[in-house]
Amino acid sequence: MAFLELHDVKTHFQQQEGGLFSKVTNTIRAVDGVSLKIEKGSILGLVGESGCGKSTLSRTVMQLQPATGGKVILDGEELTALAPQLVRSRRLDFQMIFQDPYASLNPRMTVFSTLAEAICQRHPHLKTTSNKAELNNRVTELMATVGLDARHMRKYPHEFSGGQRQRIAIARALAPEPKLIIADEPVSALDVSIQSQILNLLLELRKTLNLTMIFISHDLSVVRYISDQIAVMYSGKIVEYGDAERVFHEPEADYTKKLLSAIPHIKATA
Repeated sequence: MAFLELHDVKTHFQQQEGGLFSKVTNTIRAVDGVSLKIEKGSILGLVGESGCGKSTLSRTVMQLQPATGGKVILDGEELTALAPQLVRSRRLDFQMIFQDPYASLNPRMTVFSTLAEAICQRHPHLKTTSNKAELNNRVTELMATVGLDARHMRKYPHEFSGGQRQRIAIARALAPEPKLIIADEPVSALDVSIQSQILNLLLELRKTLNLTMIFISHDLSVVRYISDQIAVMYSGKIVEYGDAERVFHEPEADYTKKLLSAIPHIKATA
């Protein structure tokens, strides 16, 4: 059995017109029968244009958005069958990295408070005064893991650069020691020079922590760089799925070919 399995997952929304008591006039099939398998320690790149259902699918996997149908199975447990209170406790095992780190971090909390709060979700005993030193050490180690200087742990998010804030967001996602990370456009808001640093950091974390990851992007070249497998999504469906190099060099779906043709190429001049 694969580490993460999606079986015919559907997430539909009912669209109404004419006020509160109007009848349903349309069904938006944001995710429409997606089936995928992800092995432990691998990275799946999920690529597609804006509005194709990528983020809705990620929220459905995270159980932030209830599935209309199908199953999401993580490490042998069907998440879609769990009661809401059990989902909350299980969510420590799957965390999310968002596109805009500044919007996803609490501006009133220092880096230490942000990371300490997330660490204590997994280890509540560290909240006590007697374990203050151990908690401090864990925050220090976590900052070092993502390439940040622990001397800055008492600073606030606005005092860091965009790339540093994304490293903080990554550290917060790692703090509860999750088994699955979903990275939703984590580099698209960063300068090109910083994007490669964050991508290399995610690759290193996958190796050292044996993380399983879903990496979401609209940029097929970025997805190719970081992913083992690529799933191409269009209009709520997976139109192509396979090894990253195969999808990039020998695409089968017309939509994948169009995405590849949209990648800019620099021509050498004499």
